[in-house]
Amino acid sequence: MADSLMTRAGKRAVIIGTVAAAAAVGVLAVPAQASSWTSYISSAGNDFESRRWTDDGGSTTIKFTSCHRDGTQAVNVMLRKDTFGPDPKYSNETFTNCFNSGATSTGNWDDHGSGDYYFVIDYGSNVYAPVSVSSVAVYY
Repeated sequence: MADSLMTRAGKRAVIIGTVAAAAAVGVLAVPAQASSWTSYISSAGNDFESRRWTDDGGSTTIKFTSCHRDGTQAVNVMLRKDTFGPDPKYSNETFTNCFNSGATSTGNWDDHGSGDYYFVIDYGSNVYAPVSVSSVAVYY
């Protein structure tokens, strides 16, 4: 009988220890969470730079909803990484759909590592009409 009590007590200790270890791993594990911010743009000209954000790595998505500009119904959006040297330039996305009433244009960029990022509107362009965007959303 003493052997069966020890076995039960030993099993309980193993179960309790396993549950405690699992709980500790859950506390220490950092879930991968995407972050985001939203804003708007009012009368931005060429080479306008957005605010900076800190990204721990992963893809970036930028959405413009309800764009307004006289003349050209397109806006180029370039993702850049803020560095101590010249800032790397990642691909340009041309947003056109957001010029349709209430519509959204979306650009997606692959992971370029952790760091501080921003986007630039119409980088180096010869389009001089300012652009306004009712809603800007950045997901990273």
